[in-house]
Amino acid sequence: MPLVYPAVLAALLFAIGVYGVLARRNAILVLMSVELMLNAVNLNLVAFDVWLRDTLHAGQALTLFTIAIAAAEIGIGLAIVLMVHRNKGTSDVDRLRDTAEAPHESTDDTPTGEKAEATA
Repeated sequence: MPLVYPAVLAALLFAIGVYGVLARRNAILVLMSVELMLNAVNLNLVAFDVWLRDTLHAGQALTLFTIAIAAAEIGIGLAIVLMVHRNKGTSDVDRLRDTAEAPHESTDDTPTGEKAEATA
């Protein structure tokens, strides 16, 4: 089989993954798109390993490492997404950008909790 077939397929998979990362708003779909891009890399590694007829099969060994890293990434990523969804009630990436607290505009040196107790 010519090398161009798996290379074109991997390029298409990678392009679909990039589109998914850039266009999707749901964090789980973004993680799925990253997995799609990693699978495109795996396809290229194995295709070039077969094409070069490497006796050490370095492309296949690197593919195993990539699969292990992808499994760890999806496990940690899903755990983070589930915790954020429990706390915020959404997994929308655009809404999660606003999770950082805005700086307080009070001129007092006392924190807001102490100021509220002092006025009460």
